[in-house]
Amino acid sequence: MSDARPPRSLSIVLIAAEESGDALGGALACALIEQTGGAVKLAGVGGRAMAAAGIESPFPIDDLAIIGFNSIPRRLPMILRRIGEAAEMVIASNPDALVIIDSPDFTHRVARRVRRRLPSVPILDYVSPSVWAWRPGRARAMRAYVDRVLAILPFEPAVHERLGGPPCSYVGHPLIERLSDLRPNAAEAQRRRVDPPLVLVLPGSRSSEIGRLLSIFGEALAQVSARVGPMEPVLPTMPHLLPLVRTGVAGWALKPRIVTEATEKWVAFRNASVALAASGTVTLELALSGIPTVAAYRVSLLEEIVAERIIRLRSRLPSVILANLVIGENVVPEFLQRDCTPRNVADALIPLFSETPERAQQTEAFARLDRIMALEAAPSAKAAGLVLDAARSGRGATHS
Repeated sequence: MSDARPPRSLSIVLIAAEESGDALGGALACALIEQTGGAVKLAGVGGRAMAAAGIESPFPIDDLAIIGFNSIPRRLPMILRRIGEAAEMVIASNPDALVIIDSPDFTHRVARRVRRRLPSVPILDYVSPSVWAWRPGRARAMRAYVDRVLAILPFEPAVHERLGGPPCSYVGHPLIERLSDLRPNAAEAQRRRVDPPLVLVLPGSRSSEIGRLLSIFGEALAQVSARVGPMEPVLPTMPHLLPLVRTGVAGWALKPRIVTEATEKWVAFRNASVALAASGTVTLELALSGIPTVAAYRVSLLEEIVAERIIRLRSRLPSVILANLVIGENVVPEFLQRDCTPRNVADALIPLFSETPERAQQTEAFARLDRIMALEAAPSAKAAGLVLDAARSGRGATHS
């Protein structure tokens, strides 16, 4: 009679604090279940995506959504309480590995508490903080409580090595798993070449961004239309922002078609000829979709002074546009703060409506992204493999 026992199920905790991190956590959880044949016990903090993968959060992460500096003092006691609750949940679980996902202001505080109480548990950080942009000293500081970074941008492992950060592995950007949403079929590619051109207008996902950019974008499109001719603007947004967007475009000379369903958004991506977008992850979505783009951004003077983000980015980096940083070339024009004017934006958009060197430069650069971003494997699968290696081997192996 054999006394062989089935292998022990691994215990892994995932901590996410906002919707984008929850999406990563949900995909990672599914990959962990698949790669272990279900022999994994998952727990953590997350939202709907992680709940769909079987992770029951002890509190709703909607509590942690913070937009703007004015919200922080009022909500700080609640946020600190949630940090403590998350850390205690991890400590009580005593898992084989902890994965913190993005939102470093929250998740890194959880990780530091866990490291003090459970020093032998491997801690992996899925999505590197932007140490390449600002506060580079965070990279070295992370070594005290992060054993490996799972990076979603291809240049980040070299950055962490240069700055003395934890070991860092590029696993791929989550957009790689949505290429079918972003890239046109033959009929959609043909629509990109047909008049009137479809123009994507993407003023951001925060009310403050929308409030500052919509009037600039509207005036810029009016100037472009006066010089280029008819066009079809499409403005994707989220349902809860619809009243704000409708108010913001009420005075536009060229009214956009507003869409709130994800399927409509991706149809617009696959049919669009040109885009005008707020700086952010969306610029990488547009680049992967092959849409020539102009990017712009404004924050309030107070936010610029307090965060110094734009100042720091401009002094340390050749660009603040994510697509430019990944490509390694400033192909997407960017207009920030005082440079973000209707005239500047319109002048940069106009050459993108015809077969010009400006349009060709962008489309040729975007075509290199498949190689640059190593699109051959799903990022969640790569990340799951590294998490499982750490869980099975412990902290020492995580650093190898």
